Amino acid sequence: MKVVVEADGGARGNPGPAGYGAVVLDADTGAVLAERGEALGVATNNVAEYQGLIAGLRVAAEIGATAVDVRMDSKLVVEQMCGRWQIKNPGLRPLAAQAATLVREFDSVRFSWIPREQNKRADTLANQAMDQAAGKPAKATKATTAPAASATPGVPAVPGAPAVPVAEVQPSMFAVAGVGDAPAASWEPPTTATATRLILVRHGETGLNKQSRYSGRGDVPLSEQGTAQATAAAARIAVIRAKVDVIVCSPLSRCVDTARAIAAEVGDPPVRAEADLIECDFGEWEGRTFAEVRERWPAELTAWLASTELSPPGGESFAQVAGRVRRVVRELLTTYRGKTVVVVSHVSPLKIMLRDALGAGDALLHRLYLDPTGISVIDTWPDGGVAVRTVNDTAHLAGIATP
Repeated sequence: MKVVVEADGGARGNPGPAGYGAVVLDADTGAVLAERGEALGVATNNVAEYQGLIAGLRVAAEIGATAVDVRMDSKLVVEQMCGRWQIKNPGLRPLAAQAATLVREFDSVRFSWIPREQNKRADTLANQAMDQAAGKPAKATKATTAPAASATPGVPAVPGAPAVPVAEVQPSMFAVAGVGDAPAASWEPPTTATATRLILVRHGETGLNKQSRYSGRGDVPLSEQGTAQATAAAARIAVIRAKVDVIVCSPLSRCVDTARAIAAEVGDPPVRAEADLIECDFGEWEGRTFAEVRERWPAELTAWLASTELSPPGGESFAQVAGRVRRVVRELLTTYRGKTVVVVSHVSPLKIMLRDALGAGDALLHRLYLDPTGISVIDTWPDGGVAVRTVNDTAHLAGIATP
């Protein structure tokens, strides 16, 4: 279900008596599904605006929305949530982090700035809340009298109003303060809090890998070479991090066996198979080489390479893979906060994790090469800091042939 969230907040005095308003609408019909408004006591405009956004996202999650179109007349909040502006005010960072945590609950989120006259519903609720904070009697003003919001990006919600710029945001599984594929840029060092470390490991070599064939859902075992690579990777991880709290892996044997080799080297932490870490389903391309696919499905291959929304015949798109992989990472960052998790998976899920952590575009999925048992390291802090420490470290493979 797709919804529109209109949110606003304000303060009389900045800081002063403050309040917010949020309205959730059906994206197809424009029908109002829910309204929220609350007095905040004394606060600033920006704090109130963020509280309005948080309230709107929370309601959208409660009613089961999977896609959200957020519309606000606060340029600061929109730009910060899209990652284009830094969050310099330390008082806003916890609110941005809270909003970003909610963003990660959805498959997609779109942020757009709209003129105040197009945000009358939320503005009315926010003003009512400010009156309440100031001790004024409530006004009998209906908050849903504004024209219905357009469900089409860039189409004016008020007749005669100009189209407004829209920021496409795919909620990053890592970003907390600075959401989406363009996380907030900052040279500010991370907080003293302990980061959650994800050590990403591709499984060892298999027979299909060696022949450069598409290897998706088929349960192909490690080759002799792959077993040696897994053992070497285990020793390398023991050097990177003395203590590993848990290992999660794809349920396919090539990942399970790699994970077990690592566990044996790092103190036998729990090994947990996670279905959503399985490789992309390549459908009819399974077991074929790129050249064979190009010869038999030239148009389909070209289209697939151009869009993460398209899937191989009978298979799964990268967008679908991203949806399930994000669920896993969200759970890991919540369950194992401040701990070290080894993730043993396949090329596609691991590339998607790295794409999100790096704030890169979809082109990375076809340009980044991950060797068998290549190791990548991502640290994520509670305040939203993300550091990609290593990408495809293969130092442990010295002396071991790779495909």
